[in-house]
Amino acid sequence: MPAPPSRPVVASSRADLAEAVRSPAGGVALVPTMGALHDGHASLMRVARARVGSGPVVVSVFVNPLQFGPGEDLDRYPRTFDADLDVCAAEGVDVVFAPSVDEVYPGGDPQVTVDPGPLAGVLEGAVRPGHFAGVLTVVAKLFGLVRPDLAVFGEKDYQQLTLIRRMAADLCLGVEVVGAATQREDDGLAMSSRNRYLDPEERRRAIALSEALYAARAAAAVTSRPAVALAAAQEVLGRAAGVQPDYLVLTDPALQPLPEEVAADTEARALVAARVGGTRLIDNLAVRFATSGDRTGDDSLPT
Repeated sequence: MPAPPSRPVVASSRADLAEAVRSPAGGVALVPTMGALHDGHASLMRVARARVGSGPVVVSVFVNPLQFGPGEDLDRYPRTFDADLDVCAAEGVDVVFAPSVDEVYPGGDPQVTVDPGPLAGVLEGAVRPGHFAGVLTVVAKLFGLVRPDLAVFGEKDYQQLTLIRRMAADLCLGVEVVGAATQREDDGLAMSSRNRYLDPEERRRAIALSEALYAARAAAAVTSRPAVALAAAQEVLGRAAGVQPDYLVLTDPALQPLPEEVAADTEARALVAARVGGTRLIDNLAVRFATSGDRTGDDSLPT
């Protein structure tokens, strides 16, 4: 039988981290997580490894209190550290950085935080005020602690990815922010640590989120009007029992509004957030509007 994979070094303090991480020619890759790791996280580790070769891959496991608002699931958020180490070992991760809250925020909440700008006030930011200030602040701290050459984030949290890229560019942090494709279950549901909260019936209903996004993609392939593609998604989500949408939108890749009619081959992004039972889920999908030869000419809205 093959030998089990070697366990990564676990660093719980800044000193441990500095001792464990060296910066070779291939560079250092960071995969920030809040733990409760699944195959989606593992795919990020594989992207990181492919980018740095024999260089160290660091996975942070830290449930960041700064990004949870009042009444959100900070205490409930799953913590599965032993299982997380197994996932990291299987993917050949070199270092797991698992600090305490006091290690990341010595002296309590930081007095200086990152202002995420106007994009943080829409979509997730509108539903979760202050969320992205907490996200960007902890990511900036992780960049400073690990000093990675690149960091890998999943596209499932698309607004987060967009804001982190903007932060890295605007603040000249010297970190390449890499987006990795959303990993999905066989039925299309986006992999998420929060999926484990769903009971079997809720799990079945949750598929409506991805079905709505794929309906938008299919409609966009034969139209030049974003409203038509969005209406197709709304029709799917609207008939889903037990699903309470927070938002369902179609934007450009930078999360800005689309015009009433778009040029052939225009790229866009469909994004959705909804509650299924007591669990809030998000998802998104890249959309491309029809080439001129693909359009049917029938851009009427569904009735």
